[in-house]
Amino acid sequence: MKYLFIFVLGVHGLIHLMGFAKAFNLAAFEPIQTPISQPLGLLWLGAGLLLVVSVVLFFALPTWWWLPALLGVVLSQVLISTAWSDAKVGTLANLIICVPALVAALLAAPWNYRAQYGRDVAAGMASHTNQTEVVTEADLAHLPAAVQQYLRFAGVVGQPRVRNYQLQMHGGLRNGPNDGWMQVKIDQQSFVGPHERLFLVDTAMFGVPAQAYHRYIGPHAIFEVKIAALFRIVDARGPEMDRSETVTLFNDMCLLAPATLIDPQIVWEELDPQTVQATFTNAGNTIRAVLSFDANGALRNFYSDDRSRTTNGQSYKQVRWSTPVTSWRTVNGRPMPEAEARWHLPEGEFAYAYFVVDAVEYNVTQSASDTPSSSSRP
Repeated sequence: MKYLFIFVLGVHGLIHLMGFAKAFNLAAFEPIQTPISQPLGLLWLGAGLLLVVSVVLFFALPTWWWLPALLGVVLSQVLISTAWSDAKVGTLANLIICVPALVAALLAAPWNYRAQYGRDVAAGMASHTNQTEVVTEADLAHLPAAVQQYLRFAGVVGQPRVRNYQLQMHGGLRNGPNDGWMQVKIDQQSFVGPHERLFLVDTAMFGVPAQAYHRYIGPHAIFEVKIAALFRIVDARGPEMDRSETVTLFNDMCLLAPATLIDPQIVWEELDPQTVQATFTNAGNTIRAVLSFDANGALRNFYSDDRSRTTNGQSYKQVRWSTPVTSWRTVNGRPMPEAEARWHLPEGEFAYAYFVVDAVEYNVTQSASDTPSSSSRP
């Protein structure tokens, strides 16, 4: 579908060159009988160039491809009106181009979630400082043996303490066990001391770009979803969301930034040699989770009964939530999990999400929130 759209966009731009060629007698085109003056011919050339440039930007700078596309469509339609009998079919192409270009423009607007994410990341960068202390064996001494072994498996000893972490991921989401997977791209920025979690999802619903934003700053968390940057279909907030996002925050610490587990405020209880329970408190929200490890020290599962499921942000149901790890692989020199997120419902458990880490950085000083996103493309 994307390449069909690009084909229409590029061909429509090239067709406008016919008007330029006719105006300057560079070639004769039987389909165009209407006389075209040289000034109008230059405008035909301009419209064609704008549309062709938008094709180039679609791949080179996808955040901004819509701008020359919309300008080209407007100019194109004005020119088509001057040669309506010969060029009216171009109106259909303009409509095909205009709709996704308008959606992309809305997604680039300052009120969309990516812009909000960028502002939140910048504010977090300004209010948090990086320090240079490294994690030592002494920092692990108070932890249960299984957690100590996991941190050695993760290679945190001798590495700087984590003050923030930034990830790009891809994966899939679905509402129910019989639903198809909705492919997603994710930007995440998290901060430590105080904790903040910013999690931006780009996807498409029924072919229309959509964004979801998890924002957990201070004691409160929100989860919102918008289609085409205009229509909010989920607005979840309140005590259930605060507690649920605290579970997710701690899960991120365990899976994605294990060096943060040296925090002395985390209360650990050993259940057996390879299983522990953790009690974690953030900004007044307290949750518990159980972690299990394999013989090599790798984290193999995490579950908590303190997370609530919602599909609309209005009703919540507290059920068990787990993130079994299917495998570990090295990303940017760090062990990273490939994991599922699962709901354990009375009628049975099912995976509703999976994520694969594409890039990860720790203690970053500059946001990657301006990385080109598929949200700006049809």
